[in-house]
Order: sequence, then structure tokens, then C-alpha cells
Amino acid sequence: MAKKILSILLILVIVTPIAMWVGWLVTPKKKLVIAVVDKTVLTSKGQEHISLNWVLNNNRYTKTTDKPYKINKDYFGFFPLKNEEFQLKGLERFSKAQLKKLSADADLAYFTDTYGIYNNEWYKEGEISARSGMLYGGLSDEDLSFLEAMKERHKLIITEFNTIGSPTRNENRRKFEKLFQLQWTGWTGRYFNNLDPSINLEIPSWLIANYKKSHNGEWPFTRAGLVFVNDSDQVVVLEEGRHVENALPYIHATPQGQANWHLPEKTKYPFWFDVMVPNLEVNTVDASFQISLLPEGKKELAAYNIPETFPAVTRHLGDDYRFFYFSGDFSDNPINLNSSYFKGVGFFKGFFFDDRDPLERGSFFWNFYKPMVTEILENEMEFAKKN
Repeated sequence: MAKKILSILLILVIVTPIAMWVGWLVTPKKKLVIAVVDKTVLTSKGQEHISLNWVLNNNRYTKTTDKPYKINKDYFGFFPLKNEEFQLKGLERFSKAQLKKLSADADLAYFTDTYGIYNNEWYKEGEISARSGMLYGGLSDEDLSFLEAMKERHKLIITEFNTIGSPTRNENRRKFEKLFQLQWTGWTGRYFNNLDPSINLEIPSWLIANYKKSHNGEWPFTRAGLVFVNDSDQVVVLEEGRHVENALPYIHATPQGQANWHLPEKTKYPFWFDVMVPNLEVNTVDASFQISLLPEGKKELAAYNIPETFPAVTRHLGDDYRFFYFSGDFSDNPINLNSSYFKGVGFFKGFFFDDRDPLERGSFFWNFYKPMVTEILENEMEFAKKN
């Protein structure tokens, strides 16, 4: 009996992935022309837009009637080559007439990251976490012209951190904010599971140096913490046990966000985010960051005018224009594109992450990003059919 059960299990292990792959192969392809902008591409793996490509491939979205999206080719921005060579193929090379044509050809725009590439990252000179001159980055005049044209055509626009943060010029940031009625406070933040720089080498050296400048040269933190930094190089640290019960921020979805985009009621988010303030007369917030603040933490945030809760997903889906802003590095997740070739792979998502690890971001992709973006794209296909 035991041998029979073992044999059945072995057959299932072999047959199931084959059936899932065949299921993916026979899924009809759907043409959806997406103008992806990513200026932060250090390698051909396209880490800053990998989550989007996963969703596109898994759902058989194609750039033409039959050609799938390729992660190392189908975007506008920075293209790494061998031996520290690179190509710049962003929207900056487009004329106004070409930008208007692109807005006519594209079904939607997705700006995954405009932070860019810096000299020390690319040429590997000096400390990689130190600040250096910018090689390429920031929301450009041409990017804005394209967004304006997409808005005028009522095409869907998806943007996320970092679209208007550093190094985007103030003038272009203000134009974006006016265009979509969404203001950046100047603050970005991130969770660190250990604030001791001798143990946690991921803490940027510039962040510690800037904190020390205004705190008598001291960095007294050794536990987990949530760190905020603004565009004036001010640094605010909320340490676990002193300022917050749990330094790990959580995203809480509204009932509407859960119903519309299949968002979980609550999910952790341990990576970079920005603090935005939307005009709620125009925009709707479907999910927000919430922090388990202690009295000392409330005082610290109030001293720097940082809100205690702030949007994670903001949208405007009106007759005038269609827009989303994700207030985090949502497209950057440690996932493998190979798993996108299997239909129904989400059923086995529990094998791809360990939710007990506060730093893992696989659960965010599988539970939050994947269902949300999948639903947004399906919604857009239905919207296009009716209009």
C-alpha cells in the first residue's frame, strides 16, 4: 500500500508541472502594448521591472499579436552592456511628434523606476552605498510630455516609487504633482532588521553620516528600526522597543481595495517606500502603510511633520484620466521568471517564500503585487473593449 501511494505521489510530482506548463502554452495570447520606463537597470535581469514582466508572461500578454515581452529589451531607459559600456534608450531621444505617436500606439504606460544609475554603482569605484555623481536618471521633460499625452488620451498610467523622488528636478516633480494631484512630502523610508552598521552592511553610509551631523556624531541604534530620510538629508530613526512596537511596516487594504484588486487585508513591506499626500477630492486610496507607534515614535514623527499613516496604493479611474501610484518599490521583488511559465502556479505560492522572515519580499509579490496588477490589467482589457 505504501509503495502504491509513493508511486502515485511520484507521478503527481512529475505530471503536475508538465500539465501546468501545457496549460500555460494553450492559454490564448493577449496583445497589450505597454510603454515601460525603467532607468535603474544595472544588469540584464531587469530587477526593477521583473515583477511586471512576470505578470505579463504568466498571463500571456504580448507586445504584438505573438511576440512576448523580453525583460532585457522591452523598456525605455538604461541598457547595460559588457565592459562597463551602456546605451541610453529612454524617451529623451524622442521628439514631441514621436512622443505623441507613442501615446497613440501604447495601451498603457508603466514607470517602474526613474532613480537611475550612479557612477560608483556602474564603474564600481569607491563604496557602493556612498553617494556619487549621477550617470543617468530622473523624470525628464520628455517623460512628462509622454505622461501628459497619455493622460489626454485617457490611457492607463501606472507609476511607482521612485518616479518623482531624487534625482528628479523640483520643476518636473511639481509638474507631475499638479498633473495627478499627488504630492511627495520629501520623505522616503525603509525597514532595517538591525540598525547596527557593524552587523548590517546594507545601511547606506550616507544615511548614518547625515544622522550623525545633527545628533552630535552619535548613532546609538542596535535593534531593528524604521528609517526615514528626506530630500534635505534629514534622517529620522524609529527604533523597535523605543519608538515602535514592531518596526516592520504593514500595508492595510481598504474593503474597496480588497474587493477591486484582490488585495490582502494586511501584508508586510520591508523595502523602500515614499510618503505621499494625495488630493482625496480627486484620488482614492486603496491601501495604506501603518506603523505600530509608541508615544515616543508619535512625538518623533510629529516633530518632522511625517504623517502616522500614508498611502500605499492611490488611484484615479475617471472619465478624464486613468492613473495609479504605488508608494513603494513594488516591481522590485526577488522572484524567478521561470515560474511564470506555469499556469496556476499561484496555488503553490507557499513554497516560494518563508513569511516568518521579516526581510523576505516573496510574500508581497505573491499576495499583493501579482493579484493587484493582474486584476488591473484584466480590468484595462475589459475597459478597452467597451471604449
